[in-house]
Amino acid sequence: MSFLVTIVAFLVTLGVLIVVHELGHYWVARRCGVKVLRFSIGFGRPLYRKVAGPDQTEWVVAALPLGGYVRMLDERDSENGPIAPADLPRAFNRQSVYKRIAIVLAGPLANLLLAIGVYWLLNVYGVMEPQSLVAQPPAGTPAAVAGLRAGDRVTAVDGEEVRSFTDLNWLVLQRAVERDTVDLSVAGRDGVTRELQLDLSTLSRKDFEGNPMPSIGLAVYGGAPRVGRVQDGGAAAKAGLLPGDRVLEIGRTPVTSSRQLVERVRSAPGETLSFLVEREGRTLQVDVTPARVRDDKGAEVGRIGAELGERPELVKVHYGPFESVGLAIGRTWDTAIFSLKMLGKMITGEASWKNLSGPVTIADYAGKTASIGLAAFLSFLALVSISLGVLNLLPIPMLDGGHLVYYAVEIVKGSPPADWVVEWGQRAGIGVLLTLTVLALYNDLTRLLS
Repeated sequence: MSFLVTIVAFLVTLGVLIVVHELGHYWVARRCGVKVLRFSIGFGRPLYRKVAGPDQTEWVVAALPLGGYVRMLDERDSENGPIAPADLPRAFNRQSVYKRIAIVLAGPLANLLLAIGVYWLLNVYGVMEPQSLVAQPPAGTPAAVAGLRAGDRVTAVDGEEVRSFTDLNWLVLQRAVERDTVDLSVAGRDGVTRELQLDLSTLSRKDFEGNPMPSIGLAVYGGAPRVGRVQDGGAAAKAGLLPGDRVLEIGRTPVTSSRQLVERVRSAPGETLSFLVEREGRTLQVDVTPARVRDDKGAEVGRIGAELGERPELVKVHYGPFESVGLAIGRTWDTAIFSLKMLGKMITGEASWKNLSGPVTIADYAGKTASIGLAAFLSFLALVSISLGVLNLLPIPMLDGGHLVYYAVEIVKGSPPADWVVEWGQRAGIGVLLTLTVLALYNDLTRLLS
């Protein structure tokens, strides 16, 4: 079932992004008076074909759904054949350079507008997100050095308000790329407000091969762990632990995370531990003796035979419809700039190329976010839409950004680049795109196999 969800979510993601991108080109081309011959979703053999519209445009859904295109009337296109004299003024190549720029630019801008629309909708509707409470950071991490403690609530990053852990994660991530020092406003569980400095200059290139948050020491605080499924005949069942019990203390030591509880149990095989648990609003003591078992390395460890988990405290984050417009534009802009910064870091060697993802990773995350819920899937869709818009604006021949470079040259010198320049540019562009595709697929397969 999960595989089916992943496939469907992936196809929906690709379909929406491609249709929006190509509709941007199509809509502006029509407004500029250019005749559109074909609107294709995908490449290769057509699976669906319909001719409609005043220009008898061919609408196609093709077999390979990894892209799409809008084919316009163009004298340089050998497939067009002889063009009727009445249609010549509607050829793409006969439009002014500024109209051609508008048509090419419309695709990436449509993707960015889609992201703005999605963020606006989520801001207005409201999304349940974990509160900005942090778990106890591992010793030696920047968060631990800064003085963050379990249960601290971060209220601001460099003076910018933090309303959820998602906000905290995003604001810190932007600064982590630059290895900045971050000012945090923190409210402790005792109600005392503190001003801390999070030094991110110690992060290494390796820390950015995936999510750098664990290296920083920031994780969401889930509160005292709860008991999930209890194994029949296990130590937890024998002691009387029940699903839903919340473990507050072990031997009068507060328990703030599942990891802490697991480590305490593993270190006490055969030793009776006094659990203070909360059950249905009341507290009680339960004595549990972890069974002696051998781990994968042959060491003797304790095990109680119960699943353990945490439930972060959630808060609904939402804004007014007018305020949401500015926030949606700002989030889209910040994400686009962040993407460009990460690409720049990869080019200069300051960040790993392992951060580059391809269709397998996109499919994986599409399935995971769809399984979580509509809000998570829409957030993912907005993020990928921004990435697609930014990618297409890169000055690489074969992409929209490459065409924009040619048009900029045409404006400066008063005539288009020479045919041989365009031809070699296309060859170079194909080489760059093939290299990036192979690298992205390699990273995808590496993540999948690991």
